[in-house]
Amino acid sequence: MSLRQPVDLPDAFGPRPSMSFLLHNQNGQQAIARPHLDGVPSTGTPGPSPVGDHSRMPKYHQHDNWDGATNAPSSNFVYDFETYRFYVSDDWEEVLSHTANGEIVSGSVDALAEQFARGREFKVGIQGLCADLADDPAAAPAHEIFAHVGPGYYYTKRKLFLAETHPLVRVRPSIPLAYSSRGWDFGCLMPRTDGFVARWLVDPYTLKFRKSEDRYAMRWFVR
Repeated sequence: MSLRQPVDLPDAFGPRPSMSFLLHNQNGQQAIARPHLDGVPSTGTPGPSPVGDHSRMPKYHQHDNWDGATNAPSSNFVYDFETYRFYVSDDWEEVLSHTANGEIVSGSVDALAEQFARGREFKVGIQGLCADLADDPAAAPAHEIFAHVGPGYYYTKRKLFLAETHPLVRVRPSIPLAYSSRGWDFGCLMPRTDGFVARWLVDPYTLKFRKSEDRYAMRWFVR
């Protein structure tokens, strides 16, 4: 969940301005990362932290706790929901797939541009986006991150389409996904149909933005 704010149910938002990046796996393991946005200096260093006392929440089972005294605490847990379901919207249509060098695998940039002109909703799937968060990027599990796309730009003579994604969270690749110390960040991307991706990511511990770029194989979807 890349847009969730913490809430103090049932009446208000949480005590500190922050994001609440909840994560849910198909095996029921859940996690949360919470970058604080109020600029209060942190008092600790990244690493393992004591697990809290949750005796008043018998359905909540916390597995670990990371970076508790920093600006970006996270933890992994299971909450015993009575029912746990995933709902899928299956009406997305893939209109373009290309390699990291922009070589077309299927579909076309023209088809993508035509759908853009019709005002349809966009998503992009980027392969290997989080590999650099792994201890050994070359050995990171194969993965694909899907992000909603907002503004788009089409260069008609160059046949080049580019767009800006909605905010997203990157997590160190693993099965199941889990938060860990220095194993996640967040930000926005500007992918292009030639495989280039400009990245504007936030260090959750300092809230400093950093720019970088890379090339990825991608798939583009509309609905």
